[in-house]
Amino acid sequence: MNQLTEKTIGCPYCGEIIDVLIDITDLDQQYIEDCQVCCKPIVFVVSENEHAELIVRVFSEDEAF
Repeated sequence: MNQLTEKTIGCPYCGEIIDVLIDITDLDQQYIEDCQVCCKPIVFVVSENEHAELIVRVFSEDEAF
């Protein structure tokens, strides 16, 4: 069963606010998806906080995290 949830993020390159679909089965993993506006690769890190809320952090490829 595919469990997708929509999240709003800001592109670390162009700053555009975009809506993305996050697969909640990707918890505690990172993956790369291209920005829908500027097409640059965004690194996504998906996790949960202590209240089981989905946390999505985004980085440019050259940022350390």
